[in-house]
Parts: sequence; structure tokens; C-alpha cells
Amino acid sequence: MSLIDDVIADFELLDDWEDRYRYIIELGRKLEPLPEAAHNEENKVRGCASQVWVETHVARTDDEPVLTFRGDSDAHIVRGLVCLVLALYSGKSAQEILNTDAQDLFEQLGLTAHLTPQRSNGVRSMVERIKKDARNAMAA
Repeated sequence: MSLIDDVIADFELLDDWEDRYRYIIELGRKLEPLPEAAHNEENKVRGCASQVWVETHVARTDDEPVLTFRGDSDAHIVRGLVCLVLALYSGKSAQEILNTDAQDLFEQLGLTAHLTPQRSNGVRSMVERIKKDARNAMAA
């Protein structure tokens, strides 16, 4: 079972949005720490109200690029959202990344309706950045 499957199952058990927000914050605490050197302009995600960094690593397997990501944020709930987005995309081929819509997951979890417009824009910016990295990896 993947982290995404765990989150979906756990969200079904949590009726209260306060509990769901606490759960997302807890996810962020489990995020692998991003080295201080990776908190740089190149990794910074534009369009987020909070500070967000995403570090991308590309490996080639059978000529298909596979991308892994590490990320961080200076805001607790956003760190949890970073964790969710990275769990959805990290370790996938560039084509899988381009074919995966994070919006589907966020709607399934009910997050689309419960995130502020600023946070929704930040998530969209993160996803756009990841997809841009996937397109660049395919073009390389």
C-alpha cells in the first residue's frame, strides 16, 4: 500500500476537518529533511504564499527518465501538502507524471473545497513545476 492509499484510507476514518488538518501537518513532519543547501533559488517554487522548495533528481532507465523529488516548506500545513504531492509524483517516469492529475487526488480527499485559494494556487504551482521538470527530462 502506498502513502497515497494510506492517506485516502485514513481520511475516510477522520470526519472532522480539524483532525484532517492535523493529519496533514503530521505528514509534513515525516517528510525527509531537505538539506540547507537545497533551500536555494533554483529549487524555490514560484507562486506559493509560503516558502516552498522542490529538489528534482532525474535518472534514466531504459531511456525513460524517472524523477524523484524532495521538498520542504516553512509552513507546517504546506509541508504536509508538499509531502502529498511528492508521494503522488516521486519515483515515477516523466510520462506517468505528465499523465497524473493531482487535482483528482485533492478532490477525492475533499481538500479542493477546504484549502484557501492561496494554498490551492501554491499546490497548483508545485504540480506545474514538477510537470515542467518532467517535460524537460523528456526533452533532454
